[in-house]
Amino acid sequence: QVQLVESGGGLVQPGGSLTLSCAASGITFGLYYMSWYCQAPGEERYLVAGISSVGAPPFYDHSVKGRFTISRDDVDKMLYLQMNNLNPTDTAVYYCQAKFGLDSPYWGQGTQVTVST
Repeated sequence: QVQLVESGGGLVQPGGSLTLSCAASGITFGLYYMSWYCQAPGEERYLVAGISSVGAPPFYDHSVKGRFTISRDDVDKMLYLQMNNLNPTDTAVYYCQAKFGLDSPYWGQGTQVTVST
């Protein structure tokens, strides 16, 4: 079966860094567009960053551009999000998404990121 498993979340101080990971299985990883979504309590889930396997530049929401870096390893079927200069507004659950063409996407269960003193 298809599985997306996020890891790497936790508590970090403002200005600190975290690296999130998403391990995929059960899909031909290189054919899927991979994304990180973010959802804070009481708010809607939104797209933070996305990346394809081809040469197109990654997408970043303006709020994270210059601070976050999305990357993927198609051999190991891994998706990463390097988060630098974190601030309290980054506090949320971060979800990994895999999407093939127009098919319905697959979702991970999320990993909590808390930025606080």
